[in-house]
Amino acid sequence: MRTIVSRTILSSLCGVFVLALTPFLAVSDANAIVCARGVVRAGCAGPAGAVVVRKPVAAACRTVLVNGVWVRRCV
Repeated sequence: MRTIVSRTILSSLCGVFVLALTPFLAVSDANAIVCARGVVRAGCAGPAGAVVVRKPVAAACRTVLVNGVWVRRCV
């Protein structure tokens, strides 16, 4: 009888110990990379620094007649 009670208490304490350590084992976002796209530029920031990239200039497009069908071609 005494052994069953001590095992139950020991099992409960182990469960509480595991639940108490769970927040310390959680994954953090400290090393995550964050990217955003703006009107003029796009950029990413991470633990090693940041990068900013300009958006490319829009391609010149024109409509061309090909085999009787109007097709839009962008250069």
